[in-house]
Amino acid sequence: MTSLRNVLAIADKELRSYFASPIAYIILGLFAMLFGWFFYVFLMFFVQRSSGMGQFGGAGPVNINQDMIRGVLMNSAVIILFVMPMITMRTYAEEKRSGTIELLLTSPVTDVQIILGKFFGAMGLYGAMLLVTVVYMGMLFYFGNPEWRPIAAGYLGLLLMGGCFISVGLLISSLTKNQIVAGVLTFAVFLMLWVLNWRADQSGPWAGAILNHLSIVDHFDDFARGIIDTKHVIYYVSFITFGLFLTAKSVDSERYRG
Repeated sequence: MTSLRNVLAIADKELRSYFASPIAYIILGLFAMLFGWFFYVFLMFFVQRSSGMGQFGGAGPVNINQDMIRGVLMNSAVIILFVMPMITMRTYAEEKRSGTIELLLTSPVTDVQIILGKFFGAMGLYGAMLLVTVVYMGMLFYFGNPEWRPIAAGYLGLLLMGGCFISVGLLISSLTKNQIVAGVLTFAVFLMLWVLNWRADQSGPWAGAILNHLSIVDHFDDFARGIIDTKHVIYYVSFITFGLFLTAKSVDSERYRG
């Protein structure tokens, strides 16, 4: 119980620190605005397609989950690619810059508790980002009748993918005391994970299968289509665990140097 209280206390401190500065409000506003733009674009496309098929006939009925919501969720994942470094770049780099990292490392908490606290604090802000977008989805339920299970699957995928990004961001932030450097490096690693499988088709069957498996966005596609596959869940959970493990090793070396 003491360990859980320590983790929650650190997570609460991290979350409060985000909202104590303009960064949380900027991130929430930026994400809501960009998500709203994609929502509007795909909604207009869906309405035009529905009207065209109703007027001229078509191969089959349109599906709001597959023809609109999937596109919105896939594009929101692109927004996360750019926004997430703003969340993670300060987690350890700011502690090092201000000198409070020594106080944190000498406090009666373990490295694991510190890492989990910072992870859940960042996930709290990320969860708030996703919560803002529920307003848009609520509009669909008010005016239409979409299926809620595929939407829930899509948000679960976004949550897991965001956890992967945060675990990587924590690792990179623990390696430097400069927030800008941490942010740039984090974005570069995110982008590499994003485009990892772009040449998978030209890499041969064996190498292509590996690249597709390692690509972080390739595992999200099924979630966006409303499919929860355990292999994707295991991939994301394993990715998060490995990222936090490497962060623990980095923090442990910092404690040793201190």
